[in-house]
Amino acid sequence: MAFDRDKLKQQEHTLSFMQMVIITGFVGGVFWSAIAYCFHFLNFTSIEPNIILEPFTVGKWRTIWIGKIISIIAYGVISIGIAVIYYVVLKKFKSMWIGAIYGLALFAIVFFILNPIFPSMKPFWKLDLNTIITSCCIYILYGVFIGYSISFEQVQTEKFKKRMAEQQ
Repeated sequence: MAFDRDKLKQQEHTLSFMQMVIITGFVGGVFWSAIAYCFHFLNFTSIEPNIILEPFTVGKWRTIWIGKIISIIAYGVISIGIAVIYYVVLKKFKSMWIGAIYGLALFAIVFFILNPIFPSMKPFWKLDLNTIITSCCIYILYGVFIGYSISFEQVQTEKFKKRMAEQQ
């Protein structure tokens, strides 16, 4: 009976950890896409974040407030998947640099591999320096946010499991 109780506690803790990953991903996507909108508004970057809607929608609605809100939510939803990938592959690493590298990898994927699906986005070598630097910094900070949050929670989970084992 005690074995089943311990197994149940572990499953509950794993579920709550996955919920934390999902929440972290969504919040990270919403927060950093909102920051990207601010930087676009202040002319630090020429790429408007609602570019994410471009391959899937037509019409001018995506340039008004509803398009901005939907694109921010879309970034949050996509970010859940990105956070889960980090959780599966990189959660054991305890350095914030892994998150920064993850952010740089995401930057490279978006700007070099996914670039053709966004018709209004210029090729990387035709972008101005402010856009490149700003976008790169946003991706790095986003990666650090996702990575550090998940790694921190992983360390806390391990400490919790150690304490539970010591108490028994």
